Amino acid sequence: MKYVDVVIDNKSNSTDSLFTYKCENDSVAVGSKVYVPFAKGRKPREGYVVSVNDDPSEIDSDVLKKLRSIESVDEEVSLTGEMVRSAMWMRGRYLCRYIDAIRCFTPAGSAAVRREKQDSLSGEKGYAEKVDRLTSEQETAVEQISEAIVSRRTGRFLIHGVTGSGKTEIYMRAARQALDLGRGVIILVPEISLTGQIVERFLGHFGEDSVAILHSRLSAGERYDQWQKIRNGHTRIVIGARSAAFAPVENLGLIVVDEEHESTYKSDFTPKYDTVEVAVKRLQDKESQGVLILGSATPSVVTYNRAKEGIYQLIELTKRYNEVSLPKTEIVDMRMEMKAGNRSIISRRLAEEMRRQLDSGKQVMLFLNRRGYSTFVSCRECGYVAKCPTCGLSLTYHRGRGGEDSKLVCHYCGHEEKPPTVCPECGSAYVRYFGSGTEKIEETIRELFPGNTSDRLDLDSVKKKGELKKKLKAFENGKTDILIGTQLIAKGLDFKNVGLVGIVSADVSLNIPDFRSPERAFQLITQAAGRAGRGEDEGSVIIQTYSPEHYAVVMAAKHDYAHFYEAEDKFRRFMMYPPYSDIFQIMFTSGSAEAALEGAGKWHDRIAQLLPEGDRRNLFEPQEAYMSKIRDTYRYSLVLKCPRGSRHDYAGIIYKVRAEEIESARRKKQDYIAVVDINPYSFT
Repeated sequence: MKYVDVVIDNKSNSTDSLFTYKCENDSVAVGSKVYVPFAKGRKPREGYVVSVNDDPSEIDSDVLKKLRSIESVDEEVSLTGEMVRSAMWMRGRYLCRYIDAIRCFTPAGSAAVRREKQDSLSGEKGYAEKVDRLTSEQETAVEQISEAIVSRRTGRFLIHGVTGSGKTEIYMRAARQALDLGRGVIILVPEISLTGQIVERFLGHFGEDSVAILHSRLSAGERYDQWQKIRNGHTRIVIGARSAAFAPVENLGLIVVDEEHESTYKSDFTPKYDTVEVAVKRLQDKESQGVLILGSATPSVVTYNRAKEGIYQLIELTKRYNEVSLPKTEIVDMRMEMKAGNRSIISRRLAEEMRRQLDSGKQVMLFLNRRGYSTFVSCRECGYVAKCPTCGLSLTYHRGRGGEDSKLVCHYCGHEEKPPTVCPECGSAYVRYFGSGTEKIEETIRELFPGNTSDRLDLDSVKKKGELKKKLKAFENGKTDILIGTQLIAKGLDFKNVGLVGIVSADVSLNIPDFRSPERAFQLITQAAGRAGRGEDEGSVIIQTYSPEHYAVVMAAKHDYAHFYEAEDKFRRFMMYPPYSDIFQIMFTSGSAEAALEGAGKWHDRIAQLLPEGDRRNLFEPQEAYMSKIRDTYRYSLVLKCPRGSRHDYAGIIYKVRAEEIESARRKKQDYIAVVDINPYSFT
């Protein structure tokens, strides 16, 4: 007879515990998916075994008498011991429920639904780019990483390489080394749009049978089949976005996090995990002892700081693999454009350079991290601004083709409505549209360059499955001369014929109310600029901004990460921002603003009681969230700044307050929900 502790698949906080059952099935082990009787329900509930005990003497005799038995086992789905241990670690690290952590590792879709297998790689073609020789910097990188893989030690590397320096080739050689030793590999990319090119290269080098892909745009059936393919050992390379970090790879030897600085590696949903932290945990498990590679042309300040301190081994790639110089970069002061009478979103210098590049047969990419046609609609007479009725946020104007299907859209809840012809407040006809998005740029470019083909790539233009890949292929094959897009086109894409990248407004990222806004602006400018000149000829970059003197813009134009990091590091140290602290944000949501504020106040007072007196200055008063209302839900935020080295103690305080609230909720239902996010990438 075995006695197993089970995590029940149940969302309630009140059942966030381990439940013990008897088990006579010898095949049941840590990670087994089981069906058990639970509470008063007649239908068996799903659960996952997290520990097994053969000794009944360790269980209280009264408890032992009342134990119920496991009813059945799902033979098709099980987790490895390493996956279970990582999930248990996540619960403590991110203060989430057991089942929320376990679900990260379980397959999408229902195992009870049997159907024909689906191949998510169907139609994908491999592309094996021949690399005759590595640069000396690449060779050094490969040697250092290979030594760690062969010696089976937990190596952690940061490859800080300029755009086009050949980081992907290093990833592939490290993957080959791991595979040759019988080990598994996970390759993570920040955006689904980036999986296409990297999948092609890995398919070309390793073959279709060796590669699986995991990301959210796959159907539930495709994701389930890919999960099973990996779990059964049929493939040992997994490529995907953030969630692929949880792939059921046994004997995990290598995880690569490409473009490690991207905010998409931080989960927006519970559990609010950091992908790099999860990767580190999985690789240092006793079953793994693997190597982590982080790669970026613009590492996050936190990551680079860790490399400086020796937590990561720093590898610098200072030159492009084809020896072509980094693109020439110009800054255009849009204030001067306004003074000169140019009201267009495209500066005279950018238009001039676009004509020159297009006439020479080169392609152009234009980057603006703002969707829609106009960013808000307002009445010039009374100041009315069109806002979402459920979120209270400004609606974005989408004009559509020809303007016949125009609409106002909320980018947070999806609410849509017709644009007003007169002001609903005062009846005035002076309703005007302000700000510019990718749709407006697209219209402007077609007017300025009628003889050239242009296309737009943003979340509004790629809603149909396959549309994203189709647009990228058209640009890669030269069918599109000018590609306009949001950050979807700024990262990781490798097109040889791009002569010019125009960054239409560098100020969008600078004006975000977040201490990371200079870092994000520097990264986006650098990454977008890196799309230029990746072929045989040097490229050009033009940065349009109303803040030409800002250090993030100036340093990005100079490709000067070192001095940017120095400036940011001093600021972070002085303000005690990460990496010199951890920031706990607790978000309180409710259908009532009063209830959300009351919850935030209760937590604030209780945390203050538990904090050492000298640390209470690190706890800030509850504030209305930047986006204070979303989908008729009101939001208040509480922030606790945790000094470096105190995370464990501060997390213990938060956990204690959360446990007290759960106990209180058993007696009286709470009118609000509290969600903890540690080191959030957005304070909105």
